[in-house]
Amino acid sequence: MFDINSADSIIDFAKILKEKSLREACGKEIEKHGYKGKGNFGQILEKYYFGYEPNSDSEPDFLEAGLELKSSPLKALKNGEFRSKERLVLNIINYLEVHKEDFDNSSFWKKNAHLLLVFYLHEKETDLLDYIIKLVDGWKYPKEDLEIIKRDWEFINQKIKDGKAHELSEGDTFYLGACTKGSTALKSFRDQPFNKEQAKQRAYSLKGGYVNHIIANVARDETAIYGKIITHPEVLDKAQTIEEFVVSKFQSFYNKSANQIEQELGLDLNQKAKSYFANLTNSILGLKLGQKIEEFEKADIQVKTIRLKENNLPKEDISFPTFEYQELIDTNWEDSDFKNILESKFFFVFYQFIGERLFLRKVKFWNMSQKDILEAKIVWDKMFKTVEAGEIVKEVTDKGIRKTFFPKKSENRISHVRPHAQNRDDTYQLPVIDKLTGAIYYTKHSFWLNASYVRDEIYLK
Repeated sequence: MFDINSADSIIDFAKILKEKSLREACGKEIEKHGYKGKGNFGQILEKYYFGYEPNSDSEPDFLEAGLELKSSPLKALKNGEFRSKERLVLNIINYLEVHKEDFDNSSFWKKNAHLLLVFYLHEKETDLLDYIIKLVDGWKYPKEDLEIIKRDWEFINQKIKDGKAHELSEGDTFYLGACTKGSTALKSFRDQPFNKEQAKQRAYSLKGGYVNHIIANVARDETAIYGKIITHPEVLDKAQTIEEFVVSKFQSFYNKSANQIEQELGLDLNQKAKSYFANLTNSILGLKLGQKIEEFEKADIQVKTIRLKENNLPKEDISFPTFEYQELIDTNWEDSDFKNILESKFFFVFYQFIGERLFLRKVKFWNMSQKDILEAKIVWDKMFKTVEAGEIVKEVTDKGIRKTFFPKKSENRISHVRPHAQNRDDTYQLPVIDKLTGAIYYTKHSFWLNASYVRDEIYLK
Protein backbone atom coordinates (compact mmCIF):
# COMPACT_ATOMS: atom_id res chain seq x y z
CA MET A 1 0.00 0.00 0.00
CA PHE A 2 1.11 3.59 0.58
CA ASP A 3 1.78 6.17 3.29
CA ILE A 4 -1.25 8.51 3.41
CA ASN A 5 0.99 11.34 4.65
CA SER A 6 3.43 11.14 1.73
CA ALA A 7 2.64 12.40 -1.77
CA ASP A 8 5.69 10.56 -3.13
CA SER A 9 4.51 7.28 -1.61
CA ILE A 10 1.03 7.67 -3.12
CA ILE A 11 2.46 8.58 -6.55
CA ASP A 12 4.80 5.58 -6.46
CA PHE A 13 1.85 3.29 -5.61
CA ALA A 14 -0.12 4.84 -8.50
CA LYS A 15 2.74 4.19 -10.95
CA ILE A 16 2.23 0.43 -10.48
CA LEU A 17 -0.91 0.97 -12.60
CA LYS A 18 1.08 1.67 -15.78
CA GLU A 19 0.25 -0.70 -18.66
CA LYS A 20 -2.53 -2.30 -16.61
CA SER A 21 -6.31 -2.09 -16.85
CA LEU A 22 -8.67 -1.53 -13.93
CA ARG A 23 -9.74 -5.15 -14.25
CA GLU A 24 -6.12 -6.29 -13.79
CA ALA A 25 -5.28 -3.77 -11.05
CA CYS A 26 -8.43 -4.04 -8.92
CA GLY A 27 -9.59 -7.63 -9.29
CA LYS A 28 -13.07 -9.08 -9.61
CA GLU A 29 -14.59 -6.84 -6.89
CA ILE A 30 -15.10 -4.08 -9.45
CA GLU A 31 -17.55 -6.19 -11.48
CA LYS A 32 -20.12 -5.55 -8.73
CA HIS A 33 -19.80 -1.80 -9.32
CA GLY A 34 -22.36 -0.25 -11.68
CA TYR A 35 -19.58 1.16 -13.76
CA LYS A 36 -21.31 2.07 -17.02
CA GLY A 37 -21.22 5.73 -18.01
CA LYS A 38 -18.88 8.68 -18.17
CA GLY A 39 -16.90 9.48 -15.03
CA ASN A 40 -16.95 5.99 -13.58
CA PHE A 41 -13.32 5.22 -14.43
CA GLY A 42 -12.20 7.67 -11.75
CA GLN A 43 -14.72 6.41 -9.20
CA ILE A 44 -13.59 2.80 -9.61
CA LEU A 45 -9.95 3.86 -9.34
CA GLU A 46 -10.62 5.73 -6.09
CA LYS A 47 -12.71 3.02 -4.45
CA TYR A 48 -11.07 -0.23 -5.57
CA TYR A 49 -7.43 0.72 -6.06
CA PHE A 50 -6.81 3.48 -3.51
CA GLY A 51 -9.48 2.30 -1.08
CA TYR A 52 -11.52 5.40 -0.35
CA GLU A 53 -15.12 6.34 -1.13
CA PRO A 54 -15.51 8.80 -4.05
CA ASN A 55 -16.69 12.23 -2.91
CA SER A 56 -17.02 15.82 -4.03
CA ASP A 57 -15.35 17.39 -0.99
CA SER A 58 -13.63 20.75 -1.31
CA GLU A 59 -10.47 19.18 0.15
CA PRO A 60 -7.93 17.17 -1.89
CA ASP A 61 -8.63 13.42 -2.21
CA PHE A 62 -5.49 12.57 -0.18
CA LEU A 63 -5.90 15.29 2.41
CA GLU A 64 -2.87 14.51 4.58
CA ALA A 65 -0.55 14.58 1.54
CA GLY A 66 -2.30 17.50 -0.18
CA LEU A 67 -2.79 15.46 -3.34
CA GLU A 68 -5.80 15.44 -5.70
CA LEU A 69 -6.41 12.38 -7.92
CA LYS A 70 -7.57 12.95 -11.50
CA SER A 71 -7.99 10.42 -14.29
CA SER A 72 -8.30 11.45 -17.92
CA PRO A 73 -8.64 9.73 -21.32
CA LEU A 74 -5.98 9.74 -24.05
CA LYS A 75 -6.21 9.23 -27.77
CA ALA A 76 -3.33 7.73 -29.76
CA LEU A 77 -2.05 9.47 -32.89
CA LYS A 78 -0.88 7.53 -35.96
CA ASN A 79 2.75 8.21 -34.98
CA GLY A 80 2.20 6.56 -31.59
CA GLU A 81 2.16 9.78 -29.56
CA PHE A 82 -0.61 10.44 -27.05
CA ARG A 83 -2.90 13.45 -26.91
CA SER A 84 -5.61 14.50 -24.50
CA LYS A 85 -9.07 13.40 -25.56
CA GLU A 86 -10.67 16.24 -23.61
CA ARG A 87 -10.11 19.05 -21.13
CA LEU A 88 -9.32 18.05 -17.52
CA VAL A 89 -12.30 19.02 -15.36
CA LEU A 90 -11.43 20.10 -11.81
CA ASN A 91 -13.79 21.36 -9.09
CA ILE A 92 -17.19 23.03 -9.50
CA ILE A 93 -17.20 26.84 -9.29
CA ASN A 94 -19.38 27.90 -6.35
CA TYR A 95 -20.59 31.32 -7.55
CA LEU A 96 -22.04 32.21 -4.15
CA GLU A 97 -18.74 31.67 -2.30
CA VAL A 98 -15.82 32.09 -4.70
CA HIS A 99 -16.14 35.89 -4.90
CA LYS A 100 -15.15 36.04 -1.20
CA GLU A 101 -11.82 34.29 -1.91
CA ASP A 102 -8.45 35.32 -3.21
CA PHE A 103 -6.32 32.90 -5.21
CA ASP A 104 -3.95 31.72 -2.47
CA ASN A 105 -6.75 30.70 -0.10
CA SER A 106 -9.24 29.68 -2.80
CA SER A 107 -11.05 26.35 -2.89
CA PHE A 108 -9.51 25.84 -6.34
CA TRP A 109 -5.93 26.18 -5.11
CA LYS A 110 -6.45 24.16 -1.92
CA LYS A 111 -7.80 21.26 -3.97
CA ASN A 112 -5.69 21.40 -7.13
CA ALA A 113 -2.22 22.69 -6.22
CA HIS A 114 -0.75 19.18 -6.51
CA LEU A 115 -2.38 16.66 -8.87
CA LEU A 116 -1.92 12.91 -9.23
CA LEU A 117 -2.73 12.26 -12.89
CA VAL A 118 -3.70 8.87 -14.30
CA PHE A 119 -4.05 8.86 -18.10
CA TYR A 120 -5.70 5.89 -19.81
CA LEU A 121 -6.10 5.05 -23.50
CA HIS A 122 -9.74 5.42 -24.54
CA GLU A 123 -10.86 2.94 -27.20
CA LYS A 124 -14.38 3.04 -28.59
CA GLU A 125 -15.25 -0.65 -28.62
CA THR A 126 -13.47 -1.49 -25.36
CA ASP A 127 -15.10 -1.90 -21.94
CA LEU A 128 -13.80 0.84 -19.64
CA LEU A 129 -12.57 -1.85 -17.22
CA ASP A 130 -10.14 -2.88 -19.96
CA TYR A 131 -8.78 0.57 -20.88
CA ILE A 132 -5.00 0.46 -20.51
CA ILE A 133 -3.41 3.03 -18.19
CA LYS A 134 -0.50 4.58 -20.07
CA LEU A 135 0.85 7.52 -18.05
CA VAL A 136 0.90 8.19 -14.30
CA ASP A 137 2.67 10.99 -12.41
CA GLY A 138 2.30 13.90 -10.03
CA TRP A 139 1.95 17.44 -11.41
CA LYS A 140 2.79 20.81 -9.89
CA TYR A 141 2.46 23.93 -12.03
CA PRO A 142 5.73 25.51 -13.19
CA LYS A 143 6.19 29.10 -12.02
CA GLU A 144 5.51 30.70 -15.42
CA ASP A 145 2.34 28.61 -15.92
CA LEU A 146 1.11 29.34 -12.43
CA GLU A 147 1.32 33.09 -13.08
CA ILE A 148 -1.00 32.69 -16.08
CA ILE A 149 -3.34 30.29 -14.22
CA LYS A 150 -3.60 32.77 -11.35
CA ARG A 151 -4.55 35.54 -13.79
CA ASP A 152 -7.14 33.22 -15.38
CA TRP A 153 -8.66 32.46 -11.97
CA GLU A 154 -8.79 36.17 -11.13
CA PHE A 155 -10.48 36.96 -14.45
CA ILE A 156 -13.18 34.34 -13.80
CA ASN A 157 -13.65 35.64 -10.25
CA GLN A 158 -13.94 39.26 -11.41
CA LYS A 159 -16.61 38.33 -13.93
CA ILE A 160 -18.61 36.72 -11.11
CA LYS A 161 -18.13 39.85 -8.97
CA ASP A 162 -19.37 41.96 -11.89
CA GLY A 163 -22.62 39.94 -12.01
CA LYS A 164 -21.63 38.28 -15.29
CA ALA A 165 -21.36 34.62 -14.30
CA HIS A 166 -23.93 33.88 -17.03
CA GLU A 167 -21.50 35.32 -19.62
CA LEU A 168 -18.52 33.15 -18.64
CA SER A 169 -16.88 31.31 -21.53
CA GLU A 170 -13.88 29.06 -21.90
CA GLY A 171 -12.53 31.53 -24.45
CA ASP A 172 -12.18 34.17 -21.72
CA THR A 173 -8.96 32.71 -20.37
CA PHE A 174 -5.70 31.00 -21.29
CA TYR A 175 -4.87 27.77 -19.42
CA LEU A 176 -7.58 27.58 -16.75
CA GLY A 177 -11.08 27.52 -18.21
CA ALA A 178 -14.61 27.70 -16.86
CA CYS A 179 -16.31 24.79 -18.65
CA THR A 180 -20.00 23.94 -18.50
CA LYS A 181 -20.80 21.11 -16.12
CA GLY A 182 -24.17 19.39 -16.07
CA SER A 183 -26.25 17.18 -18.33
CA THR A 184 -29.49 19.03 -19.07
CA ALA A 185 -29.54 22.78 -19.51
CA LEU A 186 -32.37 23.54 -17.06
CA LYS A 187 -30.98 21.39 -14.24
CA SER A 188 -27.51 22.88 -14.56
CA PHE A 189 -28.42 26.54 -13.92
CA ARG A 190 -27.31 28.10 -10.64
CA ASP A 191 -27.87 31.35 -8.71
CA GLN A 192 -25.13 33.96 -8.85
CA PRO A 193 -24.52 36.59 -6.15
CA PHE A 194 -24.68 39.90 -8.05
CA ASN A 195 -27.33 39.31 -10.67
CA LYS A 196 -30.80 37.75 -10.54
CA GLU A 197 -30.19 35.97 -13.86
CA GLN A 198 -29.17 32.37 -13.31
CA ALA A 199 -25.88 31.12 -14.78
CA LYS A 200 -24.93 27.72 -16.17
CA GLN A 201 -23.10 25.53 -13.70
CA ARG A 202 -19.40 25.60 -14.53
CA ALA A 203 -16.24 23.95 -13.28
CA TYR A 204 -12.60 24.98 -13.40
CA SER A 205 -10.81 22.99 -16.08
CA LEU A 206 -7.37 22.74 -17.63
CA LYS A 207 -7.73 23.23 -21.36
CA GLY A 208 -6.94 20.39 -23.74
CA GLY A 209 -3.81 22.13 -24.99
CA TYR A 210 -2.48 22.50 -21.47
CA VAL A 211 -3.27 18.85 -20.73
CA ASN A 212 -1.26 17.93 -23.85
CA HIS A 213 1.65 19.91 -22.39
CA ILE A 214 1.38 17.86 -19.17
CA ILE A 215 1.18 14.62 -21.18
CA ALA A 216 4.35 15.53 -23.11
CA ASN A 217 6.14 16.23 -19.82
CA VAL A 218 5.00 13.00 -18.17
CA ALA A 219 5.88 10.99 -21.31
CA ARG A 220 9.24 12.83 -21.52
CA ASP A 221 8.39 13.70 -25.12
CA GLU A 222 10.84 16.38 -26.22
CA THR A 223 10.01 16.18 -29.94
CA ALA A 224 7.73 19.21 -30.11
CA ILE A 225 9.52 22.44 -31.00
CA TYR A 226 8.13 25.27 -28.89
CA GLY A 227 9.06 28.90 -28.48
CA LYS A 228 7.92 31.05 -25.56
CA ILE A 229 6.53 34.56 -25.90
CA ILE A 230 6.82 35.15 -22.15
CA THR A 231 10.27 33.92 -21.17
CA HIS A 232 9.99 35.14 -17.56
CA PRO A 233 6.74 35.90 -15.66
CA GLU A 234 8.23 39.18 -14.42
CA VAL A 235 8.21 40.62 -17.97
CA LEU A 236 4.47 41.09 -17.54
CA ASP A 237 3.66 44.39 -15.95
CA LYS A 238 1.17 43.90 -13.08
CA ALA A 239 -1.34 46.11 -14.89
CA GLN A 240 -0.74 44.46 -18.27
CA THR A 241 -2.71 41.46 -19.47
CA ILE A 242 -1.10 38.72 -21.56
CA GLU A 243 -3.24 39.87 -24.48
CA GLU A 244 -1.94 43.43 -24.15
CA PHE A 245 1.65 42.17 -23.96
CA VAL A 246 1.27 40.15 -27.18
CA VAL A 247 -0.61 42.91 -29.06
CA SER A 248 2.11 45.43 -28.10
CA LYS A 249 4.64 43.33 -30.06
CA PHE A 250 2.69 43.99 -33.28
CA GLN A 251 1.67 47.62 -32.87
CA SER A 252 4.85 49.15 -34.27
CA PHE A 253 4.21 47.21 -37.51
CA TYR A 254 0.63 48.42 -38.02
CA ASN A 255 -0.03 49.89 -41.49
CA LYS A 256 3.25 48.54 -42.84
CA SER A 257 3.34 46.16 -45.78
CA ALA A 258 4.38 42.54 -45.37
CA ASN A 259 7.52 43.39 -47.40
CA GLN A 260 8.39 46.28 -45.07
CA ILE A 261 7.95 44.05 -42.01
CA GLU A 262 10.24 41.46 -43.58
CA GLN A 263 12.90 44.08 -44.24
CA GLU A 264 12.73 45.51 -40.71
CA LEU A 265 13.10 42.02 -39.24
CA GLY A 266 15.90 41.05 -41.63
CA LEU A 267 13.89 38.25 -43.23
CA ASP A 268 13.77 36.77 -46.70
CA LEU A 269 10.66 34.57 -46.73
CA ASN A 270 8.97 32.69 -49.53
CA GLN A 271 5.72 34.61 -49.94
CA LYS A 272 4.11 31.74 -51.85
CA ALA A 273 4.67 29.24 -49.03
CA LYS A 274 1.65 28.18 -46.93
CA SER A 275 3.67 28.98 -43.81
CA TYR A 276 4.43 32.56 -44.90
CA PHE A 277 2.11 34.39 -42.50
CA ALA A 278 2.83 31.97 -39.65
CA ASN A 279 6.55 32.68 -40.11
CA LEU A 280 5.92 36.42 -40.18
CA THR A 281 3.87 36.19 -36.97
CA ASN A 282 6.58 34.11 -35.26
CA SER A 283 9.25 36.62 -36.25
CA ILE A 284 7.26 39.56 -34.85
CA LEU A 285 6.85 37.62 -31.57
CA GLY A 286 10.60 36.92 -31.44
CA LEU A 287 10.28 33.19 -32.14
CA LYS A 288 12.21 31.09 -34.62
CA LEU A 289 10.62 30.06 -37.92
CA GLY A 290 8.68 26.81 -37.59
CA GLN A 291 8.37 26.98 -33.81
CA LYS A 292 4.99 26.47 -32.21
CA ILE A 293 3.93 29.25 -29.84
CA GLU A 294 4.02 27.51 -26.46
CA GLU A 295 1.52 29.77 -24.69
CA PHE A 296 -0.93 29.54 -27.61
CA GLU A 297 -0.61 25.74 -27.83
CA LYS A 298 -1.25 25.35 -24.09
CA ALA A 299 -4.25 27.68 -24.26
CA ASP A 300 -5.80 26.06 -27.37
CA ILE A 301 -5.67 29.47 -29.07
CA GLN A 302 -6.69 29.35 -32.70
CA VAL A 303 -4.50 31.64 -34.80
CA LYS A 304 -6.27 32.94 -37.90
CA THR A 305 -4.62 35.17 -40.51
CA ILE A 306 -7.30 37.12 -42.36
CA ARG A 307 -6.74 38.89 -45.67
CA LEU A 308 -9.18 41.76 -46.10
CA LYS A 309 -10.36 43.29 -49.35
CA GLU A 310 -10.25 47.08 -49.65
CA ASN A 311 -13.89 47.26 -48.43
CA ASN A 312 -12.87 45.51 -45.15
CA LEU A 313 -14.65 42.28 -46.07
CA PRO A 314 -12.44 39.21 -45.59
CA LYS A 315 -11.41 37.61 -48.88
CA GLU A 316 -12.78 34.28 -47.63
CA ASP A 317 -15.09 32.80 -45.00
CA ILE A 318 -13.26 31.04 -42.15
CA SER A 319 -13.34 27.25 -42.24
CA PHE A 320 -13.19 24.84 -39.32
CA PRO A 321 -12.14 21.16 -39.50
CA THR A 322 -14.49 18.73 -41.26
CA PHE A 323 -16.98 16.80 -39.14
CA GLU A 324 -17.94 13.15 -39.50
CA TYR A 325 -21.67 12.74 -40.02
CA GLN A 326 -21.94 9.77 -37.63
CA GLU A 327 -20.05 11.61 -34.91
CA LEU A 328 -22.25 14.68 -35.40
CA ILE A 329 -25.43 12.82 -34.45
CA ASP A 330 -23.72 10.73 -31.76
CA THR A 331 -22.69 13.87 -29.84
CA ASN A 332 -24.90 16.34 -27.99
CA TRP A 333 -24.42 20.09 -28.38
CA GLU A 334 -22.59 20.53 -25.06
CA ASP A 335 -19.90 18.02 -26.09
CA SER A 336 -19.77 18.94 -29.77
CA ASP A 337 -16.57 19.96 -31.53
CA PHE A 338 -18.35 22.98 -33.02
CA LYS A 339 -19.32 24.38 -29.61
CA ASN A 340 -15.81 23.65 -28.35
CA ILE A 341 -14.31 25.65 -31.24
CA LEU A 342 -16.72 28.55 -30.76
CA GLU A 343 -15.81 28.72 -27.06
CA SER A 344 -12.09 28.89 -27.90
CA LYS A 345 -9.93 31.96 -27.69
CA PHE A 346 -8.86 33.21 -31.13
CA PHE A 347 -5.93 35.37 -32.19
CA PHE A 348 -6.71 37.22 -35.41
CA VAL A 349 -4.01 38.82 -37.57
CA PHE A 350 -5.59 41.16 -40.13
CA TYR A 351 -3.82 42.09 -43.36
CA GLN A 352 -5.50 44.26 -45.99
CA PHE A 353 -5.02 44.37 -49.74
CA ILE A 354 -4.21 47.76 -51.21
CA GLY A 355 -3.83 46.84 -54.85
CA GLU A 356 -1.65 43.73 -54.84
CA ARG A 357 0.19 44.58 -51.60
CA LEU A 358 -0.83 43.38 -48.14
CA PHE A 359 -0.62 45.73 -45.13
CA LEU A 360 -0.85 44.68 -41.46
CA ARG A 361 -3.86 46.49 -40.00
CA LYS A 362 -4.31 45.04 -36.52
CA VAL A 363 -4.18 41.94 -34.34
CA LYS A 364 -6.86 40.98 -31.87
CA PHE A 365 -7.63 38.36 -29.25
CA TRP A 366 -11.29 37.45 -29.44
CA ASN A 367 -13.80 34.95 -28.19
CA MET A 368 -17.45 34.66 -29.14
CA SER A 369 -20.12 35.93 -26.77
CA GLN A 370 -22.55 33.43 -25.25
CA LYS A 371 -25.39 35.19 -27.12
CA ASP A 372 -23.68 34.62 -30.47
CA ILE A 373 -22.76 31.03 -29.59
CA LEU A 374 -26.48 30.33 -29.08
CA GLU A 375 -27.22 31.96 -32.45
CA ALA A 376 -24.59 29.74 -34.13
CA LYS A 377 -26.13 26.72 -32.36
CA ILE A 378 -29.15 27.11 -34.68
CA VAL A 379 -26.86 26.06 -37.57
CA TRP A 380 -25.62 23.02 -35.63
CA ASP A 381 -29.19 22.07 -34.66
CA LYS A 382 -30.36 22.18 -38.28
CA MET A 383 -27.35 20.16 -39.41
CA PHE A 384 -28.00 17.56 -36.69
CA LYS A 385 -31.67 17.16 -37.69
CA THR A 386 -30.85 17.04 -41.42
CA VAL A 387 -28.30 14.24 -41.05
CA GLU A 388 -30.39 12.33 -38.50
CA ALA A 389 -33.41 12.39 -40.82
CA GLY A 390 -31.42 11.28 -43.88
CA GLU A 391 -32.60 14.40 -45.72
CA ILE A 392 -29.31 15.48 -47.27
CA VAL A 393 -30.01 16.21 -50.93
CA LYS A 394 -32.87 18.54 -51.86
CA GLU A 395 -32.50 18.16 -55.62
CA VAL A 396 -30.07 17.10 -58.33
CA THR A 397 -29.85 19.55 -61.22
CA ASP A 398 -29.72 18.58 -64.90
CA LYS A 399 -25.95 19.04 -64.71
CA GLY A 400 -25.71 16.57 -61.82
CA ILE A 401 -25.11 19.22 -59.14
CA ARG A 402 -26.52 18.15 -55.76
CA LYS A 403 -28.29 20.88 -53.80
CA THR A 404 -28.60 20.13 -50.07
CA PHE A 405 -30.75 21.03 -47.09
CA PHE A 406 -27.58 22.11 -45.23
CA PRO A 407 -27.68 25.57 -43.55
CA LYS A 408 -26.73 28.33 -46.02
CA LYS A 409 -24.91 31.58 -45.39
CA SER A 410 -28.11 33.56 -46.03
CA GLU A 411 -29.90 31.74 -43.18
CA ASN A 412 -27.63 32.72 -40.28
CA ARG A 413 -25.69 35.87 -39.42
CA ILE A 414 -22.76 33.94 -37.98
CA SER A 415 -22.20 30.58 -39.60
CA HIS A 416 -23.06 28.16 -42.40
CA VAL A 417 -22.15 24.68 -43.65
CA ARG A 418 -20.50 23.95 -46.98
CA PRO A 419 -18.10 21.46 -48.61
CA HIS A 420 -14.56 21.20 -47.30
CA ALA A 421 -13.16 18.40 -49.43
CA GLN A 422 -10.54 17.80 -52.10
CA ASN A 423 -13.26 16.71 -54.53
CA ARG A 424 -16.75 15.22 -54.65
CA ASP A 425 -15.36 11.74 -53.91
CA ASP A 426 -13.64 12.87 -50.68
CA THR A 427 -16.39 11.61 -48.36
CA TYR A 428 -17.56 10.45 -44.94
CA GLN A 429 -20.15 7.74 -44.34
CA LEU A 430 -23.73 8.82 -43.61
CA PRO A 431 -25.40 7.28 -40.52
CA VAL A 432 -28.77 7.38 -42.34
CA ILE A 433 -29.06 6.75 -46.09
CA ASP A 434 -30.05 9.87 -48.04
CA LYS A 435 -33.75 9.63 -48.90
CA LEU A 436 -33.53 11.23 -52.34
CA THR A 437 -30.36 9.68 -53.77
CA GLY A 438 -29.83 6.57 -51.64
CA ALA A 439 -26.27 7.76 -50.97
CA ILE A 440 -24.48 6.09 -48.05
CA TYR A 441 -21.44 8.38 -48.31
CA TYR A 442 -21.40 12.14 -48.77
CA THR A 443 -18.77 14.78 -49.53
CA LYS A 444 -16.93 16.13 -46.48
CA HIS A 445 -18.38 19.35 -45.09
CA SER A 446 -17.49 21.71 -42.27
CA PHE A 447 -18.90 24.66 -40.35
CA TRP A 448 -17.70 28.07 -41.54
CA LEU A 449 -17.73 31.55 -40.00
CA ASN A 450 -19.32 34.06 -42.36
CA ALA A 451 -16.90 36.68 -43.75
CA SER A 452 -19.43 39.45 -42.99
CA TYR A 453 -19.57 38.35 -39.32
CA VAL A 454 -15.75 38.49 -39.07
CA ARG A 455 -15.81 42.01 -40.52
CA ASP A 456 -18.66 43.38 -38.41
CA GLU A 457 -18.12 41.64 -35.06
CA ILE A 458 -14.36 41.14 -34.94
CA TYR A 459 -12.42 43.47 -37.25
CA LEU A 460 -14.52 46.63 -36.99
CA LYS A 461 -15.27 46.35 -33.25
